[in-house]
Amino acid sequence: MTDIRPFCPGDEPALAEICVKTADAGGDATGLFRDDALWADVFVLPYVARHPDFAFVVETDDGRIAGYIVGAPDTEAFERWFATSWWPSLAGRYPLEGAGERERGTIEYAAARGPGRAVHAEEYPAHLHIDLLPELQGQGFGRRLIDTLVAALEAQGVPGIHLVAASENEGAILFYPRVGFTALPSEPGTRAFGRRLR
Repeated sequence: MTDIRPFCPGDEPALAEICVKTADAGGDATGLFRDDALWADVFVLPYVARHPDFAFVVETDDGRIAGYIVGAPDTEAFERWFATSWWPSLAGRYPLEGAGERERGTIEYAAARGPGRAVHAEEYPAHLHIDLLPELQGQGFGRRLIDTLVAALEAQGVPGIHLVAASENEGAILFYPRVGFTALPSEPGTRAFGRRLR
């Protein structure tokens, strides 16, 4: 039976693949960058490296992983770690020279990450990333993943969580208000959402 379980070491390749397959505003981003691995190195693998206890996957009947949610309970601390420990070991793999506009933007985003940049982190200290392959969408797994992560965060006393979606990701923008998130002031080209926790 398709169900949610905690992340386990060894799940990383499947999470990286899902990240790429959903990175283009929910669609497949394969081949958009010179190295597809950039997507996962920025948006999913650092989370399971730093906070595996706040990572959950959807495993299908046949043992495949087809969705995940990852979170950081303290955005400021996570971003400090990303900037000082995670990204410096990877930055050389992704040179700006020769990068297209979107790839360049992602590399520059990763290089600029650090504490004090997430404008909603004080009120909503945690943040998340969630991705589901199309085969799982519309079946309630997104809501169940959100509920699972929220329960884990609440158990640790985290008072709020936020996320930022690309403004062209219409499915995500419709989804988050249905699972308890409120729209927040957003940077151009993005839509931010926050949810207070118990």
